[in-house]
Amino acid sequence: MRIAVVSAPSTRRSPPDYVAALAKGMGSMGHTVDVIDAWTEEGMRLPGYDYVAVVAETLSLFSREIPAVVSKILSLGSGLGGKKSAAFVRKGGLRFNRTLSTLMRAMEKEGMVVNWSDILISAPHAEAMGKRIGA
Repeated sequence: MRIAVVSAPSTRRSPPDYVAALAKGMGSMGHTVDVIDAWTEEGMRLPGYDYVAVVAETLSLFSREIPAVVSKILSLGSGLGGKKSAAFVRKGGLRFNRTLSTLMRAMEKEGMVVNWSDILISAPHAEAMGKRIGA
């Protein structure tokens, strides 16, 4: 299965270690995985994947908002309606559960079917979650 892992950290920087660990876990199950940086790439390639996983961070300690770049990259990827997907949020801040809910709503707004969601605690935890997708 071809999987896109969309990395959306709270600020413009390279994908965090837990995103690479998530992709590594998916790849160990025989999937072809590409990590897409939401800050630098457009969502035009997303419809070409069988599965899309979005990993986001909360904007601040007390916020439940996700980076605006998530909505932008998902809206540019026309043809995402009905696409199976996963939503992941890094555990951080005080409202990470609400941040996950916000991310899922943004994905469902574009017509994506979110069939997996979780809070990522660390890189080893993210790798373990990656091994469960498509199993």
